[in-house]
Amino acid sequence: MKKRITTFTFLALVACSAMAQKTLDVTVTNPLKMARSAQPVVIDLKKYGIGIREAIVTENGKEIVSQLDDLNGDGKYDELCFLANVGEKETKKYNVVLKENGKPRKYKPQVYVEMLMVNRKIKESNKQDIYISSLTVDRGVNPYSSLHHHGAAFENDMVAYRIYFDHRQTVDIYGKYRLGLELKETQFYPDKTQKANGYGDDVLWVGQTFGVGTLRGWDGKAPQMLNDVEHRTQRIVSRGPLRTIVEVVDEAWNTMNAGKEPIDMTTRYTLYAGRRDCFVDINFAPSAAGYQFATGLINVKNSKEYSDHKGLRGCWGTDWPVSEKDSAGYKRETVGLGICIPHNNVIKELDKNTDNYPFVVGNATATLSYGISFCSANEEFGFDTAKEWFEYLKEWKKDLSKPVEISIKER
Repeated sequence: MKKRITTFTFLALVACSAMAQKTLDVTVTNPLKMARSAQPVVIDLKKYGIGIREAIVTENGKEIVSQLDDLNGDGKYDELCFLANVGEKETKKYNVVLKENGKPRKYKPQVYVEMLMVNRKIKESNKQDIYISSLTVDRGVNPYSSLHHHGAAFENDMVAYRIYFDHRQTVDIYGKYRLGLELKETQFYPDKTQKANGYGDDVLWVGQTFGVGTLRGWDGKAPQMLNDVEHRTQRIVSRGPLRTIVEVVDEAWNTMNAGKEPIDMTTRYTLYAGRRDCFVDINFAPSAAGYQFATGLINVKNSKEYSDHKGLRGCWGTDWPVSEKDSAGYKRETVGLGICIPHNNVIKELDKNTDNYPFVVGNATATLSYGISFCSANEEFGFDTAKEWFEYLKEWKKDLSKPVEISIKER
């Protein structure tokens, strides 16, 4: 007996097909009269279904690299991202297909991130093998010396950063000579052979300073480390291929703001392929209204300073990348550093001191976001003078201040 497809069955099949796949038309417009590359396009997937397993992004019918991310670790993808290159005042169109079956597309990695515990049985600093994704410590525990390169390290082909996992939580940097991913091989500490073959290295000694844009407490007179924290967590949220995300959670942090209760702070550092800057996005619980914090840049020895006095600040200088007493085998390194804070979050720009170019920041509610960036004068692809670096910082602020305009239409 032949089976007949009823109208009800047909409509059910159509409905199931529609649920299994959704198509989006994404329009990206550059409002500036300057060409812009590697512009992040991020799509919140909660609007389009919670069971998305695969995404395909095309431009003019050609598939481009994209990335699905599970941000909260619940096994469901929360965001899709891809990168757009747009000319001045240009508009580009992309097609996005979201599927509730399948699996994420695989692309050649353009970024890399790692966290490792120190293996005491291995003496080489670039051959450690205890890889982890997350670590939480209780009050009073300092895992700084137990973690290889002292915390998570992440890179794209231009730059590499690391976040110290201790009361300082300093952002430190690794400079390169040539474009390429290196940390999987050097683990932030290249050996003599790797150095001779043109690999990069640590290029900044940060000590107790802000390093590059580390957020600290402010007691009304001076920056305060994150000493008084109930629990501290560092974890890798995303591993690529287009972006890495490293998260630091400080629970019940006493910021040393007079009369203020401890606060929970979650900081995410996001590095995209094709960009030397790193996005710093901070969430507070409860609201940080009325709290003040401190951040800024290390005052590299004999450095030149640039500031627009509206949240953009940079320096260019030369110093040992380690403490001077440990400098045997190293050379002095020249770096350019930058930080860009929304002007409404700047309470006060303080004069430079021996250690830092500091800001007092606040006016945050539940969130605070800013950008950090750097270059090494070793780069074959970068900047050679303070003038060139400061011109980059001005263009960078324009890029951050006027994001590309994104519109999404579901078919």
